[in-house]
Amino acid sequence: MGKKKALVAVGHSILVIAYHVVQTRTKYQDLGGDYFVRRNVATQRKRLIRQLESLGVKVTVEEVKEAA
Repeated sequence: MGKKKALVAVGHSILVIAYHVVQTRTKYQDLGGDYFVRRNVATQRKRLIRQLESLGVKVTVEEVKEAA
């Protein structure tokens, strides 16, 4: 069942992409594999801090001018 479910999910993604491309009459632009990470940076930061603290690590966060 897992393989078929994955195929349906990929097919759905392609269908949604095609719909939006036709609807907006624009070229397809791939958002990238890290789209959701970049979109929710604050949420990811909080989640990672909580995860480290649950492992018994004291966390201090400092902003850097340029991320690596």
